[in-house]
Amino acid sequence: MTTVAFLGTGTMGAPMVRNLLANGFAVRAWNRTRARAEELTADGATVAESPADAARGADLLVTMLLDADATVEAGRAAAARLPAGTPWLQMATVGLDGLSKVADVAGDLTLVDAPVLGTRGPAVQGTLTVLAAGAEHVRDRAQPVFDAVGGRTLWLGTDAAHGDGTRLKLATNNWVLALTNAVGESIALADSLGVDPRRFLEAIEGGAVDSPYAHIKGSAILNGDFTPAFTVDGARKDAGLIAEAADGLHLDVAEAVRARFARAAEAGHGDKDMAAAYFASFPRNQA
Repeated sequence: MTTVAFLGTGTMGAPMVRNLLANGFAVRAWNRTRARAEELTADGATVAESPADAARGADLLVTMLLDADATVEAGRAAAARLPAGTPWLQMATVGLDGLSKVADVAGDLTLVDAPVLGTRGPAVQGTLTVLAAGAEHVRDRAQPVFDAVGGRTLWLGTDAAHGDGTRLKLATNNWVLALTNAVGESIALADSLGVDPRRFLEAIEGGAVDSPYAHIKGSAILNGDFTPAFTVDGARKDAGLIAEAADGLHLDVAEAVRARFARAAEAGHGDKDMAAAYFASFPRNQA
């Protein structure tokens, strides 16, 4: 049985661990808030006291933490306990500068840059898309993990430190974050014009501009259900990573999206689903 040290069992990490367990992996799970990891014991996971403890006896390391700083701190501690050549599958969104820091602390481990495309729903269903870059010789060991948590894997390059997976993730996140805000703005505008916002979703349904994602986020807004699949705070972080990676490009929509997530977070919606960027459409006293 392959043992995975899994660091980060939050909104995305917990269902990923469950899918690994369901596919025959042994998992030693660690989370900064221990209670989040303990929820997985009923599924068969072993809760580790620390990242270093999680790494004890592990065949692979997976990180799914909030940001680069958390990944570097926890990953460094785990890496110190693992043999040279152990695959480190870095599956969170940490940005290009963050990935460079991760590569520095990986040392003799074999790093795989493998951020995932998808939110909590696909994580639960095991249908995430894995955007992977790593050496040819490690792919046979990494692929079973990716198959357990994802519906497909796109291998994009052989140099994990160059971050082809992270680069594509930033581009796709730019699209997702923009679409999230476009839906919220359109619903707010329809309502302000005296139109039932549900008619907006009805109008685009089945046409060339339709999107299943628009209906998911639009329905969340209309029903007032902001149970997080991916939080406003997380989206705000990712919007910042996109801005850092732009390198002189004029990404006007991306800058506006970043500002909207910031306003929504400052109005107290940071821990809600990113559809709550909808509230950035209103004056602060109404958000």
